[in-house]
Amino acid sequence: MAYQIDTYLKDFSSYIESAGVTSFYAEMLTVFINAFIFILLLAFLDKLLKKVIVEVFKVFSNKTKTSFDDFLILTNFPRYVGHIIPLAIFKWFFTELLVEYPTTLYWLLKVFDLYVILLILKIIRSLLRTSRDYFQTKEQFHDKPLQSYLQVTMLFLWGIGVFFFILEVFDQNAMDFVLQLGAASAVILLIFKDTILGFVASIQVSINDIVRIGDWITFSKYGADGTVTEINLATVKVQNWDMTYTTIPTYSLISDSFQNWRGMQESSGRRIKRAVYIKQNSVRFLTEDDLKELKRIQLVAPYIEHMEKEVVRSNRRHEVDQSIAINGLNQTNLGVFRKYIDAYLYENPAINKDLFLMVRHLPPTSQGIPIEVFCFSNDKRWENYEHIQADIFDHIIAAVPFFNLEIFEEPSSKDITSFLTQQQDLNG
Repeated sequence: MAYQIDTYLKDFSSYIESAGVTSFYAEMLTVFINAFIFILLLAFLDKLLKKVIVEVFKVFSNKTKTSFDDFLILTNFPRYVGHIIPLAIFKWFFTELLVEYPTTLYWLLKVFDLYVILLILKIIRSLLRTSRDYFQTKEQFHDKPLQSYLQVTMLFLWGIGVFFFILEVFDQNAMDFVLQLGAASAVILLIFKDTILGFVASIQVSINDIVRIGDWITFSKYGADGTVTEINLATVKVQNWDMTYTTIPTYSLISDSFQNWRGMQESSGRRIKRAVYIKQNSVRFLTEDDLKELKRIQLVAPYIEHMEKEVVRSNRRHEVDQSIAINGLNQTNLGVFRKYIDAYLYENPAINKDLFLMVRHLPPTSQGIPIEVFCFSNDKRWENYEHIQADIFDHIIAAVPFFNLEIFEEPSSKDITSFLTQQQDLNG
């Protein structure tokens, strides 16, 4: 084949010389004309092969059950593969065509090698993207940061690609270049500091399972409060509940503190922790008439009756003077109210009784005595959770007056005006 091409080129050059062109220019025209014609034919062959290979892939993918080959088409894998045959023909032909021009052939082959390196990187990238898209269709990989893995791998491959690029361009020995690279490592570390931090953080986040795609996180430092939609080498993308997006540096997930709500989402309930503030001067001991009235409240009646027996038994044992309520053991309206809330929560079907449930006093404040509800709702969905919590405290707030208690509230301007008006009326 090489002999036939050589004979063809000589005949083509002789034909041009017969038209009165000198030998030097005849050889030059022979090279340029044949190179131009060959490149046109090669471009046509390249397009034809790409189209044929793509169509063959489509036919093949339609007959297979797996979707992996479908993603290969979407990431242009067949198109990249289609370049291989034209490139092989290109190198073979120009090696024969430019045999008399070694310098030109040398630089052409150098450019050819650089393009081959780039093509190999594109083929590998296509395979990696195909793998990422394919695994994202699998349920067990939905919460994995596949994009981050892809970026880490591609960063490594691009580094290798640049390494070979430099070796090819400058004709350097690989060992010499590695030694020079080691000397410049401090500068490289400084330039790529964020990338290296992101690379390390991405690995730690994945290995330690700190954050997954789909997790609800709260990161006050960056104003993020929503669902993680993407984890890559440099940033974590969070869709906030107001439908805005916040990007967080990946390395901040291991250097700063944030809240991940995954534990709540995977548990059997969502915590309710809220308090009502009772005015301290509304708290008092209960009289027999008060107790008789409160027994009409069904949820708390068994507790009152049980405590009445305990009070009588204790006071008799200690011979307490019951003419003063502070002596001995007596029930208070706040204590009965607290037990009422406790009974109400145990009767509420929206509350998970298998998880921790408690109603407690907190230390008194300038706003009153906090009575805190600590329990877990069965429904963890945000909207339903808020409805359950609202229903509970609607009921608690409405129940307060039945126990002759008052909820603390800062006086408004209207309250102050009303007070001053009353004082003026009293002073005549």
